[in-house]
Amino acid sequence: MTDTVFTILENRPIAKNTYEMVLSGGTEGIRPGQFVNLKLPGYYLRRPISVCDFGPGRLTLIYKVVGHGTEYMAGLTPGAQIDTLTGLGNGYDTAPSGERPLLIGGGAGVPPLYALAKKLLSEGKTPAAILGFNAKEEVFYKDEFSALGVETFVTTVDGSCGVKGFVTNAMDIPYTYFYTCGPMPMLRAVYDKSVTSGQFSFEERMGCGFGACMGCTCKTTGGHKRVCKDGPVLTKEEIVW
Repeated sequence: MTDTVFTILENRPIAKNTYEMVLSGGTEGIRPGQFVNLKLPGYYLRRPISVCDFGPGRLTLIYKVVGHGTEYMAGLTPGAQIDTLTGLGNGYDTAPSGERPLLIGGGAGVPPLYALAKKLLSEGKTPAAILGFNAKEEVFYKDEFSALGVETFVTTVDGSCGVKGFVTNAMDIPYTYFYTCGPMPMLRAVYDKSVTSGQFSFEERMGCGFGACMGCTCKTTGGHKRVCKDGPVLTKEEIVW
């Protein structure tokens, strides 16, 4: 975990109530599937945001405006600075992925799969992606995944873009392993539909973000684990619903 100050380079809307924020700062040691914790002036608790992409001195976050904190973030302009805890969470493990891993994201669960896709491609894998949304106006990063060379499917609940229905309606394709992130009902549906092992990234309300407050524990086959410290990524085999 590293506490540092990042400077906003860009902060722009990319879909309905969804923003992409690009920052400059220290990104050493960040891994796909990890998250950062942002300190916002006037707010007691930090805001945990999953890492979408990263490179030398550059960090990309995607967030949805769902409350006062993220509404404040949407109003930040280039040049503003944010106190940021980086390197939080365990991240995804690409070792067991096989040759054709499937990435399954729902809404705000899509961003961490982008950096994961880049890592899998760098390892010679051929990932496919399913991105799920409620409607066309909420769709984002379809073109970015496709530009990487990833076969990308979009699902929308109302059928206004791509496959009508949920991410599970597009899962009937060959894959060797899966990685997923999204709301709890989606994760449970993916668990029930999946035919291989996989890894789940859980979204939980957090206090500290690094395992001290015990506010985000969940039950697993190995006992209670902290989503922020022992997760947010858990394997299919250790999940207890």
